[in-house]
Amino acid sequence: MGEIDPDALLPNDHVKSAVKEGEVTQLSRGATNRYAEEGDTFELDDETFAVVDVEERTLGELTDEDARREGSADLESYRERMVAVHGSDFEWDGTSEIVSYRFERR
Repeated sequence: MGEIDPDALLPNDHVKSAVKEGEVTQLSRGATNRYAEEGDTFELDDETFAVVDVEERTLGELTDEDARREGSADLESYRERMVAVHGSDFEWDGTSEIVSYRFERR
């Protein structure tokens, strides 16, 4: 449990802005790296956020609720966004291992 650099968890300025606005409260990343642990904190513009849950799972386990936490209307919209963001080399594979990080403003 410690303070982490938000750049380590949040991949770009768009995501950081969405976190500050409360539109994104969860982020799922590939399982090859662990970006945070439960209890870690990070700061964005002098506001503190705490990682409240870290869960290892697969893309196939994501739900519409997860998609809404990640800033999409539903799972299909989230899937389309991931394909658009990651390009044609990204394939949605339900067995792909990910880690979901949920965080809250403190």
